[in-house]
Amino acid sequence: MTSFSSAASYSGVAILSFSDLAVEFGATMLFRDVTFTVGSGERWGIVGRNGAGKTSLFRLITGALTPTRGTIARQPGLQISLLDQDRDFGAATTVWEAAAAGYRELLALEESLARQGERLAALGDRVTEADLERYGADQERFAHGGGYQLHARVDAVLEGLGFPAAESKTRALAGLSGGERGRLGLAAQLAAPADLVLLDEPTNHLDLETTAWLRNYLAEFGETVLVISHDRAFLDDTVDHVLHLSGRTATAYRGGYSAFVIQRDERRMALEREVAQQRKAIAKEEDYIRRNIAGRKSAQARGRRARLERLPRLSPPPGEADALTLTLEIAERGGDQALVADRLTVAVGERVLVRGFSAVARRGEVIAVVGPNGAGKTTLLATLLGARPPAAGAARIGGAVTAEWFRQDLAQVPADRTIYDCIADLRPAWNRGAIQNHLGCFGFSGEEVQRSTAVLSGGERARVALALMTLRKANLLVLDEPTNHLDVESIEAIEDAIDDYEGTVLLVSHDRACLRELATRVWAFDGDRIEDYHGPFVEWERDAAARAARRAAATSEQAAAGRDAARRLARRTADAKRETEATARAARRAVADFELEVHRLESRIAELEGALADPALYDGGADGARRAARLDGELRSARQDLDLALGRWARAAEGLDTSR
Repeated sequence: MTSFSSAASYSGVAILSFSDLAVEFGATMLFRDVTFTVGSGERWGIVGRNGAGKTSLFRLITGALTPTRGTIARQPGLQISLLDQDRDFGAATTVWEAAAAGYRELLALEESLARQGERLAALGDRVTEADLERYGADQERFAHGGGYQLHARVDAVLEGLGFPAAESKTRALAGLSGGERGRLGLAAQLAAPADLVLLDEPTNHLDLETTAWLRNYLAEFGETVLVISHDRAFLDDTVDHVLHLSGRTATAYRGGYSAFVIQRDERRMALEREVAQQRKAIAKEEDYIRRNIAGRKSAQARGRRARLERLPRLSPPPGEADALTLTLEIAERGGDQALVADRLTVAVGERVLVRGFSAVARRGEVIAVVGPNGAGKTTLLATLLGARPPAAGAARIGGAVTAEWFRQDLAQVPADRTIYDCIADLRPAWNRGAIQNHLGCFGFSGEEVQRSTAVLSGGERARVALALMTLRKANLLVLDEPTNHLDVESIEAIEDAIDDYEGTVLLVSHDRACLRELATRVWAFDGDRIEDYHGPFVEWERDAAARAARRAAATSEQAAAGRDAARRLARRTADAKRETEATARAARRAVADFELEVHRLESRIAELEGALADPALYDGGADGARRAARLDGELRSARQDLDLALGRWARAAEGLDTSR
């Protein structure tokens, strides 16, 4: 992740502004007349065809690209967060360290504060005023930078994107897959302190559940966000402005994606009406000039011609060059049962992904296959198509059914062949014109068809895969994330083609708008089981949300019940403790009382023994004899009382030990 500068938060002000911006590469115009302003806290969606300049726009914002004309104004000290394309996590070795990359200075300061605290404690009275001032200044800097919140923020983002926070502190960065590194890069962006966050296709490596988390997180996000995305549902739920790059310029719209579509269409229709009205007026003027240029009204005609020559012509709305034109045909109808799974179990090594799944995919159905990343969706597709053996049970393709697999990794596209040769290999009888026409439907024209597949972008490889898929005219399409790498216009072309398709479709996608539009049935992963939902995705989505709400409510009730039980237990424990303490206090008082009684009796006995030892008692007189007899009786009684007191003291002491 790359950050630029440091800043405080800005509120209610413009933090970024483009004015009459143009970018040219030699004779090639990328875009021109780009003007828009981003306010603090706003969330912008950046949309447009692949190649329209969306990523270049981000490079302009960060300063990595200089405009040919125009100006870019940034709030002084603006801090920008952008995920590096190579996902460089610096010196980080663990997942947590990579996610906390934006806090390297604060984490170093945190370690310094810990060392200073230990040193101050060791110095004791020898601490100097300078030591205390430095420690206080560093504490203030740490607090101002968000140091006391950084651990909670990093943990929350990691948990939301599927990385357990505790495990992330020791999990090695080197062991992550490409998709996991993509999610971790997104986590580092979201966790980092920034005033402007630039997100480039953030949902590409996210499943439906994680995408929902990201949507909710951004809704509560205080920073300003610019997001490039082809996920229309995500944009609709997330952004409040849209910047549309089209026709070598950019137009800003207020509202989410749906509002943008309405405004764009209205704008296009209004411009088309204005162009038509102007053309009609021009034709009328030209007719007048033609009829009168050589007649009595020639002066008026020449004046009108001069005005007409100075009149700025309105341009019609730009068409979408290289737009995808997709038609899905089938060579034969095929059987009603396109695909059958019979008590199918799918496993990878010792891990069971799917257990005992039975279902029949019927002709004409569009079945959405949904589940968390890593649940086994792609592995299930491979097993259903016979590309890997099942652990148990069986899967078979129906009679007269031909399957075509659009793989997520696009491995079906031949390596290091030209785009032209990819089609020629499948249609050797086609001439050059036929091949060029076919590729033109997928946005490839002229000498571009001679490019090698080895140098194509993800979107270009996806379009080649679609071009190949349509030639096979299969009546069962298994599509694994077909919308990845494609722009919105291409995705809508795929939706239209599938809507008109007469075969069966198994569709893995995280694009909720696409699933809502197409899916008539849902296979949803639930642990190692698959829920076969006989209804459209929109209904499954609603039911799943209701189930999740009920589970959350039940969990909340259980938690509340647990808290009530804990409070009751705490009260009982406290009562028992109070009773125990009362008993102990009584026992201590009894021991003390009996001990005092023993001391009193011992003193009395000593006093009596001393009195009896007085020689005057034994002078032979009657009084002395009577007094000695009385003292002796008292001594015997005192000794008896002492024995009883010692017994009571011993029992009380035993009771005190028991009550502890």
